[in-house]
Amino acid sequence: MTDAAFSSSAQDVIQRPVVLDPDEAHTSLSVEELEDYYELRWTADEIIAGGYKRVALQFPDELLRDSVPIYHNLKRAIGDGREFYVLADTSYGSCCVDEVAAQHVDADAVVHYGHACMSKTYRLPVIYVFGKKPIDVLDAAQKLSESYISSQASAKFVVLRHDVAYTHEAENLLTALRDVLAKHDVSVSYNPVPRTLGPSGTATQTPATKSESHTTEPSAHPNTPEVVIPVLYVGPPSLGLTNLLMTHSATPVHAYNPLTRETSLQSVSTNKLLMRRYAIVQKARDADVFGILIGTLGVASYLPLISHLRQVLARAHKKTYTVSVGKLNPAKLANFAEIECFVLVACPENSLIDAKDFYRPIVTPFELELALQPEPTWTGEYLLDFDQYRHAKRYGADEEPASEATPSSSAVIVRSDGTVATLKDSAAGEFLQSRTFRGLETRTGLDPPSILEQGRSGIARGYGDDH
Repeated sequence: MTDAAFSSSAQDVIQRPVVLDPDEAHTSLSVEELEDYYELRWTADEIIAGGYKRVALQFPDELLRDSVPIYHNLKRAIGDGREFYVLADTSYGSCCVDEVAAQHVDADAVVHYGHACMSKTYRLPVIYVFGKKPIDVLDAAQKLSESYISSQASAKFVVLRHDVAYTHEAENLLTALRDVLAKHDVSVSYNPVPRTLGPSGTATQTPATKSESHTTEPSAHPNTPEVVIPVLYVGPPSLGLTNLLMTHSATPVHAYNPLTRETSLQSVSTNKLLMRRYAIVQKARDADVFGILIGTLGVASYLPLISHLRQVLARAHKKTYTVSVGKLNPAKLANFAEIECFVLVACPENSLIDAKDFYRPIVTPFELELALQPEPTWTGEYLLDFDQYRHAKRYGADEEPASEATPSSSAVIVRSDGTVATLKDSAAGEFLQSRTFRGLETRTGLDPPSILEQGRSGIARGYGDDH
């Protein structure tokens, strides 16, 4: 572990480059291409139909350069009487709707641009604009069909999933797949990605789309409850694909990458991911002090989940802290040296953190439940979605109060002046007492007062040093 993981200089903060996702960024667009790529006419119609007066436009870093022309185009399309506000530099992941920032401007709706994790919100209605990434529909359908047929799978039913950036071609892709796989008596199921979500998570679908849709969860098909249903996925490697692989580890996933036009079976990579996560679970079993990391403020049910985690850890006689540090990095979390393991409460796509660069392991709420079992048994099932986790554990109902389940603990500490005090339930206090350096001595009344000196003036960027 290098020193750079624990601290950074002021110069690094100014000169730090912004890391952009090359898959999300695109070349400059003309006026017509901009209107088509971001569906400005459709967005304006949705805003007018919803009667929204103050609308927040949320952009990821990769699309921020298009925010100004989009703003002016929407103003011209809708006219006066409505206000728009551009949101950038989200507190957490850009895939989540930043409802807190939207409420700062008293917005009554959010238009989310770019990639989205589609997590349910509970404050504001959301209009999603995913963009229109190019894809060869016929090539994707042909290669996915060949990959599935060559695997000699016996299932006569497959599920189509895709990255949200290809939603505009989803119906064409579904039609092409059905035409090819119908020759092999294989049916294709598809659940359309919602373009708008209300605070309760309700989606708007057209009648034609709704009649064609089936469930996207392979394990929930009503006619074949015990048959593993393969998944055909369209999209490049991403957090969304990783989420799909982890939560459906027993399901064959045939993935087509539109950028390289290659198809692969993802089962081997899934096994490696599960092995790494299981190793992190074993580290969490030895921890005594946990930090609950708040990784989202816009996903519904995150507050009940945090309360549930506190109760679970209290019943297991573990000390807990609740920490909100925004976007995670090793330098931030290294400041909490007394915490031995972190539990991240975030959207499904941002829950899996590769903690090899971090000082302490980072687990998900589901992994924490496994780690706290006396004899952990893992069948391979994996949950990342808040609603699925809540349904499985039924948190918030018939919970045993932590005050009755866990006796209070205390520690005797020696202050700097030699007096003895009792410190109740403070992992930080106990950790401080175990350190050889406990801060500067106060020396109250022992040193003469220092002489007042003239301070600096002017603009801070003109200073020659940090002192």
